[in-house]
Amino acid sequence: MAKNGDVLSGAYLVKLAKEFGTPLYVYHAEKIQQQYQKLVDAFSGSKARFFYACKALTNINILKLVCQTGAGLDTVSIQEVKLGLKAGFAPQDIIFTPNCVSLDEIVEAKELGVRINIDNISILEQFGNKFGNTYPVCIRLNPHIMAGGNYKISTGHIDSKFGISIHQMRHIERVVQSTNLRVNGLHMHTGSEIKDVDVFIRSVEIMFEMVSHFPELDFIDLGSGFKVAYRPGDPETDVTELGKKLSTAFNRFAKTYPRPLELWFEPGKYIVSQAGYFIVQTNVIKTTTATVFVGVNSGFNHLIRPMFYEAFHYIRNISNPHGTERIYTVVGNICETDTFGWDRKISEVREGDFLVMYNAGAYGFEMSSRFNSRLKPAEVLVMNGKARLIRRRDTLEDLLSQQIEVL
Repeated sequence: MAKNGDVLSGAYLVKLAKEFGTPLYVYHAEKIQQQYQKLVDAFSGSKARFFYACKALTNINILKLVCQTGAGLDTVSIQEVKLGLKAGFAPQDIIFTPNCVSLDEIVEAKELGVRINIDNISILEQFGNKFGNTYPVCIRLNPHIMAGGNYKISTGHIDSKFGISIHQMRHIERVVQSTNLRVNGLHMHTGSEIKDVDVFIRSVEIMFEMVSHFPELDFIDLGSGFKVAYRPGDPETDVTELGKKLSTAFNRFAKTYPRPLELWFEPGKYIVSQAGYFIVQTNVIKTTTATVFVGVNSGFNHLIRPMFYEAFHYIRNISNPHGTERIYTVVGNICETDTFGWDRKISEVREGDFLVMYNAGAYGFEMSSRFNSRLKPAEVLVMNGKARLIRRRDTLEDLLSQQIEVL
């Protein structure tokens, strides 16, 4: 049986690896529910709502689980919108925040009845000319704040493609007034992995200044960026402190606004990251003149974060957890440099041992590919102590299923 607390045991993960094969993604339902509840509790002092940023992980079972917790859904593509509706989210509980998409895709989302967040003046003007005040929209602003754990996930700085600059407010007002557009929300998202609570405070203070330009808002949306710990001793966002500070500031401001306001957030990684485990098996121990490599049966085709973001994932040998620690570099089987971790202290690894990479719930399977014609792994959900297969492993037929042979 699985534990119902924070962490699935190594012995239990070995059991799943043997039952379902590897590479394997495992998700812990209770941890997802626990993370969502932490946010609800932290912001209990304000009218706050949370919309799961499903780009982190979109398996339909995860979406259904999150829907059952009471969260809304943050989407960035029309396909995510449709998945959310299929999973049971009501249209009014889905917010669509695309980037660099055509007006046609935004109109399609409008026809589905979801909330729309527009992040450029061109589309704002086109939408206003087409629909006027018949359908409300949210506007995404760029606050020009550099924040986040990596430049690739910093989205609120001056060179970012996201949002409309706060210095273009006069242009926004002209568009809104000339098209009679109804704006019911303002949105900001400065980046991911923000551990400094004051960054959020700066963002909300800028937001309060912008709100004065829009008298009919229902909500302000601060995106997310809540950081989780990826290694022992890692700092993470103190959501309790953040909840108290932001709730105090928001409640004070809300009293001055002419209509009720809600405070929205869009956590993705914070909800699912720590609930995910990625299990691989050791193919070979390769000793060179400088390094001892552990070569496993996966690569950046299955977990690209260490290579793409230089992200750290704690790696543990769950087949030999009490063995003598040695220094290894863990690498994959892809015909590229695909290193999961350099110079890691890991209990002695033998060929055939299972290793687990923690914090693999967010942007793990979701960013996976079939590079080198390798098969995508299976996914398993552990809930109430029971493991269920929620995605079967790829087969060769899957690689060929969308190809059309003409020769």
